[in-house]
Amino acid sequence: MDTAHSITMEKIVSLCKRRGFVFQSSEVYGGQAGAWDYGPIGIELKNNIQRAWWKEMTQLHDNIVGLDAAILMHPRVWEASGHVENFTDPLVDCKKCKARFRADQIDPGLLAQKKCPECGGELTDTRKFNLMFKTHIGPAEDTASVIYLRPETAQGIYVNYKNIIQSNRMKIPFGIAQVGKAFRNEIVTKNFIFRTCEFEQMEMQFFVKPGEDEKWFNYWRGERWNFYKKYGVRQEKLRWHQHGPDELAHYAKDAYDIEFEFPMGFRELEGVHNRTNYDLTRHTEFSGKDLQYIDQDNGAERYVPFIIETSAGLTRNVLMFLCDAYDEENVGAGDKPDWRTVLRFHPKIAPITVAVLPLFKKDGLSELAVDIRNGLRESFMTDYDEGGSIGKRYRRQDETGTPFCVTIDYQTKEDNTVTVRFRDSMEQIRVPRDELTAVINREISSYSRK
Repeated sequence: MDTAHSITMEKIVSLCKRRGFVFQSSEVYGGQAGAWDYGPIGIELKNNIQRAWWKEMTQLHDNIVGLDAAILMHPRVWEASGHVENFTDPLVDCKKCKARFRADQIDPGLLAQKKCPECGGELTDTRKFNLMFKTHIGPAEDTASVIYLRPETAQGIYVNYKNIIQSNRMKIPFGIAQVGKAFRNEIVTKNFIFRTCEFEQMEMQFFVKPGEDEKWFNYWRGERWNFYKKYGVRQEKLRWHQHGPDELAHYAKDAYDIEFEFPMGFRELEGVHNRTNYDLTRHTEFSGKDLQYIDQDNGAERYVPFIIETSAGLTRNVLMFLCDAYDEENVGAGDKPDWRTVLRFHPKIAPITVAVLPLFKKDGLSELAVDIRNGLRESFMTDYDEGGSIGKRYRRQDETGTPFCVTIDYQTKEDNTVTVRFRDSMEQIRVPRDELTAVINREISSYSRK
C-alpha cells in the first residue's frame, strides 16, 4: 500500500481549509476548541446532505412529517428525559499539568495509581460531569431561572407528538423528522468535526403500536443502510454494530449503530434504536398530561406508543462524505507520476454541480461563458473560474468535488457546442449548448461511483 497517498485526518483538515469547507471557529483569536465554522463550500455540502436526508424521510414517506422545535425547552423536559441526573461523563484532572481527562478513557492501571497519562502527576478523584450547557433565562441568575441548551433534538419531538396527531390527523404508525442544533459540553473534542460541542442532528422518531416495534425496527435498519448506499458511500466502509448489554441505554430494548471507517478507524455514524415507550411514559409522569394514543380504527384502544429512533449527526455526516469521497489518483504516464486529489462526491451531494470555464479570457470567450453559466444556475449550483491554465482549473474543481466542468472555447463560437469534462474519469465530450442541462441531468440520474 502507498502510505504516502493514503487518507489521513491531517489531509482532510488541510483540504477543508484550503478549499473553504471548514474553518476553525474564532481562528484569529487562537481558535475555540470544539467549535467549527462551515465555509462557502462546506455549507453547500452540509445543506445538500440535509436536503437528501429530509427528502428521504418526508417526501418519500407519506407517514412522516417535519418539525422544528425550539432549542430552549422547559427545564422539566430534561428531568423527565433523565439528562439532568444521568447525562454525565466521569472526569479527572491532573493537579500538576492541569490536563482534563475522561476517566473511562485512561488506562485502568494509571487510573488506579491516580497517575496522569501525560505528565505522571497526581490525578484528582473521579467526579461526575454533566454534559449539558446550563444558562439562565430572565434578569435574575438564580435556581428558578436555570435553563439548558438542548443536548439532543429528540425531546422536542416527544413533547409535540400529541400536537402533531391532533393538527395533522396522523395515525400510527407515523414519524416526526427534525434537523437542528444540539450542544454538549464535551470533555474531549478531537478528530476535527467528528466530536464537537456544537453540532447538528438529523433525527426521526417513529411511533408504533406495542408488539409491532421489532418489525419496524428492522424496517428502519434497512432504510437507513440503503440511504448511504443510494448516495454512493462505499459499502466496504460501512458496518453494523449491535449494542451489547453493557452499552445499551437504560431506555432501549435494542440498538444498532451504522459505523463508518474513518481515518481513525470505525466510528459511529448513525444509530437506530428501539426506545420502547420509555420517553412518552416519563413525560406523562413529569407533565401530568395523558400522552396515550387513542386508536379510533380499533375500538378507541388506548396505549403509549413505542418509538423507533433513527439518529444521525449531520456534521458527522459531512466528515463521513468528505472521507469517503477523498482520493489521490496517479494520472501520469509511465515513469512520470502525476497525482491529483479528487473528491468523488455523488453529484446530488457535491457542493458545486457544474463549473463553467472559458478557455481564455479574451476574444469574447469570458462573456460567452458567463452567459452559459447564467443559463445553468437556475437548475444547478454553479461556479465560474477563468484564472490560470485550464489544467490547474480542472484540478481546483477536482479538489472541490465538482462532477462536471463545462469549457467554452473557439469552437463554441463556431458551432455552439461546449466541452463537458467528467470529474471521475476525466473524459471529455462535445455537447450542443442547448442540450447541456438535459445531458447533465441525465448523467446525475445515472451516476454510479466506479
